[in-house]
Amino acid sequence: MRRAILFTLTAGLLLAADPWTATDIVAPAALARDVKGPLIIHVGFDVLYRAAHIAGTPYAGPASKPEGLAELKKAVAGQPHDRDIVIYCGCCPMEKCPNIRPAFAALREMGFTRVRVLSLPENLKTDWIDHGYPTDQRSQ
Repeated sequence: MRRAILFTLTAGLLLAADPWTATDIVAPAALARDVKGPLIIHVGFDVLYRAAHIAGTPYAGPASKPEGLAELKKAVAGQPHDRDIVIYCGCCPMEKCPNIRPAFAALREMGFTRVRVLSLPENLKTDWIDHGYPTDQRSQ
């Protein structure tokens, strides 16, 4: 019983730490139907981007590092604050991702009002690539 309560409290704390709401999340299938609409930006690690990424998406660097946040700011420079922006990482289960929360928070702090997060509960391979969604894959 004690473990179940601890797990519930921990899960609640993790969810409470997310800076987004349910309306700020976009499902992979929905984004795959509209990859040309929003500005989609990879905010994860370079090695993952080089291996495979959502087709046509720019790389902004890992948002868990100051240089990654600086690259993210460059990637959105000149964009209208009401531009539809979707960010993703895909390094690990979304609840543990070190990059997605700082990226989301930074964009909101910059005044962007239509920032969404791609829901990747497991990782980019499982939740995007394995479904056959548009991907640029490069050999390393």
